[in-house]
Amino acid sequence: MKKLLYSTILLLTLFITATLANAQETDSLSKQQESIVQIAALTGKGALPALATQLHIGLDVGLTINQIKEVIIHTYAYAGFPRSIRGLQTLLTVLQDREAKGIKDKLGAEASPIRSNAPKYDRGKAILDSLLGTPQNGPQTGYSAFAPTIEIFLKEHLFADIFERDVLTYAERELVTIAVLNSIGGVEPMLRSHFGICLNVGLTAAQLKQFITVIESTIGEKESQDAQKVLDEVLKS
Repeated sequence: MKKLLYSTILLLTLFITATLANAQETDSLSKQQESIVQIAALTGKGALPALATQLHIGLDVGLTINQIKEVIIHTYAYAGFPRSIRGLQTLLTVLQDREAKGIKDKLGAEASPIRSNAPKYDRGKAILDSLLGTPQNGPQTGYSAFAPTIEIFLKEHLFADIFERDVLTYAERELVTIAVLNSIGGVEPMLRSHFGICLNVGLTAAQLKQFITVIESTIGEKESQDAQKVLDEVLKS
Protein backbone atom coordinates (compact mmCIF):
# COMPACT_ATOMS: atom_id res chain seq x y z
CA MET A 1 0.00 0.00 0.00
CA LYS A 2 2.84 2.38 0.90
CA LYS A 3 4.62 1.51 -2.36
CA LEU A 4 1.45 2.23 -4.33
CA LEU A 5 0.99 5.55 -2.54
CA TYR A 6 4.63 6.46 -3.14
CA SER A 7 4.34 5.58 -6.84
CA THR A 8 1.18 7.64 -7.16
CA ILE A 9 2.80 10.67 -5.50
CA LEU A 10 5.88 10.26 -7.68
CA LEU A 11 3.82 10.11 -10.88
CA LEU A 12 1.78 13.11 -9.79
CA THR A 13 4.94 15.07 -9.04
CA LEU A 14 6.42 14.20 -12.41
CA PHE A 15 3.18 15.21 -14.15
CA ILE A 16 3.05 18.58 -12.37
CA THR A 17 6.74 19.21 -13.10
CA ALA A 18 6.26 18.41 -16.78
CA THR A 19 3.17 20.59 -16.98
CA LEU A 20 4.94 23.54 -15.40
CA ALA A 21 7.94 23.02 -17.67
CA ASN A 22 5.71 23.01 -20.74
CA ALA A 23 3.94 26.16 -19.57
CA GLN A 24 7.26 27.87 -18.95
CA GLU A 25 8.49 26.80 -22.38
CA THR A 26 5.34 28.18 -24.03
CA ASP A 27 5.86 31.51 -22.30
CA SER A 28 9.40 31.86 -23.62
CA LEU A 29 10.73 32.37 -27.11
CA SER A 30 13.05 29.55 -28.11
CA LYS A 31 16.65 30.31 -29.03
CA GLN A 32 15.68 29.81 -32.67
CA GLN A 33 12.75 32.23 -32.38
CA GLU A 34 14.97 34.83 -30.71
CA SER A 35 17.44 34.46 -33.56
CA ILE A 36 14.67 34.86 -36.15
CA VAL A 37 13.71 38.17 -34.49
CA GLN A 38 17.32 39.36 -34.42
CA ILE A 39 18.06 38.39 -38.03
CA ALA A 40 14.87 40.07 -39.26
CA ALA A 41 15.41 43.26 -37.24
CA LEU A 42 19.03 43.65 -38.33
CA THR A 43 18.14 42.96 -41.97
CA GLY A 44 15.38 45.56 -41.82
CA LYS A 45 17.78 48.03 -40.21
CA GLY A 46 20.53 47.33 -42.72
CA ALA A 47 23.04 46.69 -39.92
CA LEU A 48 25.13 44.23 -41.91
CA PRO A 49 28.15 43.65 -39.62
CA ALA A 50 25.85 42.89 -36.69
CA LEU A 51 23.69 40.77 -39.01
CA ALA A 52 26.71 38.68 -40.00
CA THR A 53 27.42 37.95 -36.33
CA GLN A 54 23.79 37.03 -35.70
CA LEU A 55 23.69 34.76 -38.76
CA HIS A 56 26.53 32.71 -37.25
CA ILE A 57 24.56 32.49 -33.99
CA GLY A 58 21.36 31.53 -35.80
CA LEU A 59 23.06 28.67 -37.59
CA ASP A 60 24.74 27.57 -34.36
CA VAL A 61 21.40 27.38 -32.48
CA GLY A 62 19.89 25.15 -35.17
CA LEU A 63 18.22 27.32 -37.80
CA THR A 64 18.63 25.76 -41.23
CA ILE A 65 20.02 27.63 -44.20
CA ASN A 66 16.61 27.59 -45.87
CA GLN A 67 14.87 28.89 -42.75
CA ILE A 68 17.25 31.85 -42.61
CA LYS A 69 16.84 32.44 -46.35
CA GLU A 70 13.08 32.51 -45.83
CA VAL A 71 13.39 34.99 -42.95
CA ILE A 72 15.43 37.36 -45.08
CA ILE A 73 13.21 36.94 -48.15
CA HIS A 74 10.15 37.69 -45.98
CA THR A 75 11.69 40.99 -44.85
CA TYR A 76 11.51 42.43 -48.36
CA ALA A 77 7.72 42.71 -48.13
CA TYR A 78 8.19 45.30 -45.37
CA ALA A 79 11.68 46.78 -45.82
CA GLY A 80 12.10 46.47 -49.59
CA PHE A 81 14.29 44.52 -52.01
CA PRO A 82 17.53 46.45 -51.24
CA ARG A 83 17.55 45.48 -47.54
CA SER A 84 16.54 41.90 -48.30
CA ILE A 85 19.12 41.41 -51.05
CA ARG A 86 21.88 42.85 -48.87
CA GLY A 87 20.81 40.46 -46.15
CA LEU A 88 21.01 37.51 -48.54
CA GLN A 89 24.43 38.65 -49.74
CA THR A 90 25.57 38.78 -46.10
CA LEU A 91 24.21 35.27 -45.50
CA LEU A 92 26.07 33.97 -48.54
CA THR A 93 29.33 35.46 -47.25
CA VAL A 94 28.76 33.91 -43.80
CA LEU A 95 28.07 30.49 -45.32
CA GLN A 96 31.21 30.68 -47.45
CA ASP A 97 33.22 31.60 -44.36
CA ARG A 98 31.79 28.71 -42.36
CA GLU A 99 32.34 26.25 -45.20
CA ALA A 100 35.98 27.35 -45.46
CA LYS A 101 36.31 26.55 -41.75
CA GLY A 102 34.85 23.07 -42.27
CA ILE A 103 31.47 23.84 -40.71
CA LYS A 104 28.64 21.90 -42.35
CA ASP A 105 25.34 23.68 -41.84
CA LYS A 106 22.01 21.94 -42.40
CA LEU A 107 20.28 23.04 -45.60
CA GLY A 108 16.77 22.15 -44.42
CA ALA A 109 13.56 21.68 -46.36
CA GLU A 110 12.82 23.66 -49.49
CA ALA A 111 9.49 25.46 -49.81
CA SER A 112 6.77 23.12 -51.04
CA PRO A 113 5.10 23.91 -54.38
CA ILE A 114 1.65 25.50 -54.15
CA ARG A 115 -0.89 23.00 -55.45
CA SER A 116 -4.05 25.09 -55.22
CA ASN A 117 -5.73 26.23 -58.43
CA ALA A 118 -7.83 28.85 -56.61
CA PRO A 119 -7.24 32.49 -57.60
CA LYS A 120 -4.39 34.05 -55.65
CA TYR A 121 -6.63 36.82 -54.33
CA ASP A 122 -9.01 34.27 -52.79
CA ARG A 123 -6.13 32.28 -51.31
CA GLY A 124 -4.55 35.42 -49.87
CA LYS A 125 -7.83 36.62 -48.42
CA ALA A 126 -8.42 33.23 -46.76
CA ILE A 127 -4.95 33.35 -45.20
CA LEU A 128 -5.47 36.90 -43.93
CA ASP A 129 -8.87 35.94 -42.50
CA SER A 130 -7.17 33.03 -40.70
CA LEU A 131 -4.43 35.26 -39.32
CA LEU A 132 -6.91 37.87 -38.10
CA GLY A 133 -9.24 35.22 -36.71
CA THR A 134 -12.28 36.73 -38.42
CA PRO A 135 -13.54 37.06 -42.02
CA GLN A 136 -13.05 40.46 -43.64
CA ASN A 137 -16.23 40.65 -45.73
CA GLY A 138 -17.29 44.28 -45.34
CA PRO A 139 -16.83 47.04 -47.92
CA GLN A 140 -13.34 48.38 -48.46
CA THR A 141 -12.46 51.43 -46.37
CA GLY A 142 -9.47 53.70 -45.79
CA TYR A 143 -6.43 53.09 -47.98
CA SER A 144 -8.06 49.98 -49.51
CA ALA A 145 -10.95 52.04 -50.86
CA PHE A 146 -8.66 54.93 -51.80
CA ALA A 147 -6.20 52.71 -53.72
CA PRO A 148 -7.82 49.32 -54.46
CA THR A 149 -4.80 48.18 -56.45
CA ILE A 150 -2.58 47.98 -53.36
CA GLU A 151 -5.26 45.97 -51.57
CA ILE A 152 -5.14 43.46 -54.42
CA PHE A 153 -1.33 43.34 -54.27
CA LEU A 154 -1.55 42.81 -50.52
CA LYS A 155 -3.85 39.79 -50.82
CA GLU A 156 -2.29 38.24 -53.92
CA HIS A 157 1.36 38.80 -53.16
CA LEU A 158 1.99 39.27 -49.44
CA PHE A 159 -0.51 36.71 -48.17
CA ALA A 160 -0.66 34.30 -51.13
CA ASP A 161 2.88 34.39 -52.54
CA ILE A 162 4.70 34.87 -49.24
CA PHE A 163 2.63 33.81 -46.22
CA GLU A 164 1.35 30.74 -48.07
CA ARG A 165 4.87 29.33 -48.29
CA ASP A 166 5.89 26.80 -45.68
CA VAL A 167 9.47 26.46 -44.26
CA LEU A 168 8.41 29.04 -41.64
CA THR A 169 5.22 28.80 -39.58
CA TYR A 170 2.71 31.64 -39.38
CA ALA A 171 4.02 32.42 -35.89
CA GLU A 172 7.60 32.61 -37.17
CA ARG A 173 6.55 34.81 -40.08
CA GLU A 174 4.77 37.12 -37.67
CA LEU A 175 7.93 37.37 -35.55
CA VAL A 176 9.80 38.37 -38.70
CA THR A 177 7.09 40.90 -39.55
CA ILE A 178 6.96 42.66 -36.18
CA ALA A 179 10.76 42.71 -35.99
CA VAL A 180 11.07 44.45 -39.36
CA LEU A 181 8.18 46.85 -38.74
CA ASN A 182 9.74 47.80 -35.42
CA SER A 183 13.18 48.26 -36.97
CA ILE A 184 12.01 50.64 -39.72
CA GLY A 185 9.77 52.68 -37.37
CA GLY A 186 6.91 55.04 -38.09
CA VAL A 187 4.43 52.26 -38.90
CA GLU A 188 2.71 51.87 -35.56
CA PRO A 189 -0.77 51.00 -36.97
CA MET A 190 0.73 48.05 -38.87
CA LEU A 191 2.79 46.99 -35.86
CA ARG A 192 -0.34 47.11 -33.70
CA SER A 193 -2.23 44.94 -36.18
CA HIS A 194 0.54 42.37 -36.36
CA PHE A 195 0.94 42.18 -32.58
CA GLY A 196 -2.73 41.22 -32.59
CA ILE A 197 -2.10 38.59 -35.25
CA CYS A 198 0.79 37.22 -33.18
CA LEU A 199 -1.66 36.50 -30.37
CA ASN A 200 -4.09 34.91 -32.85
CA VAL A 201 -1.47 32.48 -34.20
CA GLY A 202 -0.40 31.22 -30.80
CA LEU A 203 2.31 33.52 -29.49
CA THR A 204 1.71 34.49 -25.86
CA ALA A 205 1.80 37.87 -24.15
CA ALA A 206 4.91 36.73 -22.27
CA GLN A 207 6.65 35.84 -25.53
CA LEU A 208 5.81 39.24 -27.01
CA LYS A 209 7.19 40.93 -23.90
CA GLN A 210 10.36 38.89 -24.41
CA PHE A 211 10.36 40.11 -28.02
CA ILE A 212 10.68 43.66 -26.65
CA THR A 213 13.73 42.62 -24.63
CA VAL A 214 15.32 40.98 -27.67
CA ILE A 215 14.70 44.12 -29.74
CA GLU A 216 16.35 46.31 -27.11
CA SER A 217 19.50 44.21 -27.05
CA THR A 218 19.57 43.93 -30.84
CA ILE A 219 18.74 47.36 -32.30
CA GLY A 220 18.28 49.75 -29.42
CA GLU A 221 16.34 51.19 -26.51
CA LYS A 222 14.28 53.64 -28.58
CA GLU A 223 12.94 50.88 -30.81
CA SER A 224 12.10 48.71 -27.81
CA GLN A 225 10.28 51.59 -26.11
CA ASP A 226 8.28 52.29 -29.27
CA ALA A 227 7.32 48.63 -29.51
CA GLN A 228 6.44 48.49 -25.80
CA LYS A 229 3.95 51.36 -26.17
CA VAL A 230 2.18 49.60 -29.04
CA LEU A 231 2.20 46.22 -27.31
CA ASP A 232 0.74 47.74 -24.12
CA GLU A 233 -2.16 49.13 -26.17
CA VAL A 234 -2.78 45.73 -27.77
CA LEU A 235 -2.68 43.81 -24.49
CA LYS A 236 -5.03 46.31 -22.80
CA SER A 237 -7.54 45.94 -25.61
